Amino acid sequence: MKVNLTTGLVGLPLVGKTTIFNLLTDSNLETSNFLSGKTETNMGQARVPDKRIDFLSNMFKPRKTTYAQIQVHDVPGLVRGASQGQGVGNKFMDNIRNVDMLVHVVRAFNNPDVPHVEDSINPMRDIETINTELLFADIELLDKRIERIQQGKKIKKEQLKELEVLKRLLAALENEQPLSMVELNEDEQQLLQHYSFFTEKPLLLVINIDEEQFQSNDYPHKAEVEAWAAQRDVPVLEICGQIEMEISQLPPEDREMFMEDLGITDSGINRLARATYERLGLISFFTTGEDEVKAWTIRKNTDAKRAAGKIHSDIERGFIRAEVVKYQDLVDVGSMAKLKDLGKYRLEGKEYIVQDGDIINFRFNV
Repeated sequence: MKVNLTTGLVGLPLVGKTTIFNLLTDSNLETSNFLSGKTETNMGQARVPDKRIDFLSNMFKPRKTTYAQIQVHDVPGLVRGASQGQGVGNKFMDNIRNVDMLVHVVRAFNNPDVPHVEDSINPMRDIETINTELLFADIELLDKRIERIQQGKKIKKEQLKELEVLKRLLAALENEQPLSMVELNEDEQQLLQHYSFFTEKPLLLVINIDEEQFQSNDYPHKAEVEAWAAQRDVPVLEICGQIEMEISQLPPEDREMFMEDLGITDSGINRLARATYERLGLISFFTTGEDEVKAWTIRKNTDAKRAAGKIHSDIERGFIRAEVVKYQDLVDVGSMAKLKDLGKYRLEGKEYIVQDGDIINFRFNV
């Protein structure tokens, strides 16, 4: 079972997308690349920080510690009219069409040396600009597919059903309703499984604020942004890219003191990595030992047999039992031996639904 979900960072030019990408993936890309005419998509892996892995690593002292990861795509800045091919429009749309989730980086920070493409700072306007372009791109895709079905010599029964659903989606978009808010039954979802719509993807807003806004806990149009997001059930994270860059450049031993001085308990980038993981519907189970402590990424509601296949197909094929320990039980008791004595070392069958934070040892026979 493969879980390799991708996140696309989107937004207008000069909003700090590549800065966020660099921080997430520990890269060092030139942040003005997309101003100099380059239109490539940057791709990298972001580590998902997890205090549970830190605890297990300290306990088992393994030779290797492996955190969960998510794949991140940083695409060129999107401009007004991109859905009609303006700027890097169509190329941009192709680059993010198949990501599993969108993180929209929105500029709130003031910096006279970096002019805003619309000449003023207005996060709400920018959110609506990007939202409109994604909505138009979905309308265009639906229009083309509807036209293709209707112009066919003979419309099959299955295509008639598809046509009905496509027209309903089109009506929703024309009323400025994202497809994520359209309820579809299982059969309808099946009809649309080969489509990839922008407005149905999980969305997360990152408001890139400056140091002054960070201190005041305010930025222009904040109340509007939060109301817009709440109405659509979209999480909002405020991140000061400038402060995060400063933190990342400090020696590890100085970072905690710097964050303490600023009243930061957890870095924005750590919060973003975890929020993205959660928004994608992912959880982690752990394997432990002297060789390695590792977080394995699975979707919520995955059974034990399929989770075993995440490690190796042989383990899934020869699955016998899963020996399961709850992470919190281990923290409370302090050792695996004590857990066994207390009867908290459980044996589960193939249909057991793996929970976030389970520590599992699979028994198998091939």
